[in-house]
Amino acid sequence: MTSTEILVGYDGSADAAVALDWALDEAERSARPVHLAYVFEWLTVAGWIGPGPAPGVWPDQTARRQVEELVREATADAAAARPTVTVHGEVHDGPPALVLQERSARAGLLVLGSRGHGGFTGLLTGSTVLAVTAHAHCPVVVVREAGAGAVGPVVVGVDESEPSRVALRFAVEHAARREAPLRVVRVSEPPGRAPDHDVEVEAARERAAVRDAVARCREDFPDVAVTVDVTPGNPAAVLVEASRDAQLMVVGSRGRGGLRGMLLGSVSQQLLQHAHCPVAVARER
Repeated sequence: MTSTEILVGYDGSADAAVALDWALDEAERSARPVHLAYVFEWLTVAGWIGPGPAPGVWPDQTARRQVEELVREATADAAAARPTVTVHGEVHDGPPALVLQERSARAGLLVLGSRGHGGFTGLLTGSTVLAVTAHAHCPVVVVREAGAGAVGPVVVGVDESEPSRVALRFAVEHAARREAPLRVVRVSEPPGRAPDHDVEVEAARERAAVRDAVARCREDFPDVAVTVDVTPGNPAAVLVEASRDAQLMVVGSRGRGGLRGMLLGSVSQQLLQHAHCPVAVARER
């Protein structure tokens, strides 16, 4: 695997198939290969207290061969559907979150479905997806079936943090690649904290700061149409609403309020669970 490849976590589920389709679209636009990865986790028999090793494991070698055949078929179908994209697949052994995190160190982008075979109907984002997104070494895109093929702007949420600047750069590049407009959303602090607080002056200052940051990122992509929105409110709620007509929502791994030990901010987590379109959590490799 090279640092240009798009790594796709695949388990044969409907969400994984949607994620693979999204990754293939991105690969066509960016001329990058796709690596389809199925993580096969061996589970020992629980509760064994007899002498020696447990009497068996689940799944067995037959199950593994079935998984390998599933990956071969998915890889062949993807390559046939997208002849201009190089697609290869592999079965990896180990805990899914740890394996995908490790493999992400050698990928340019990691794409995941919002939940796999282990997900409950009411759990929009599984624990594996959250863990991988928090600790991956490259940008991560989480795709759910609803809204995966939507058209609309690329939307990016920004503040004054360094992860936000990384997210803005990522969003500009993807808007240019998709020939889509870019909507930059800055959610301001709730007004009225001081008697002399001027909401309009503060909004104008923040809008100017955002436009300066956008101008620096657009130097290589001058044809991208950009709008800047500065609005008060709850950042997660505002961005979830903005995702309704977006084709991609981009955020940083954490904002200016993030703690050093918290690798995935609360806004990012809320978007992964409630956004109406694919969510990209941007970070530098």
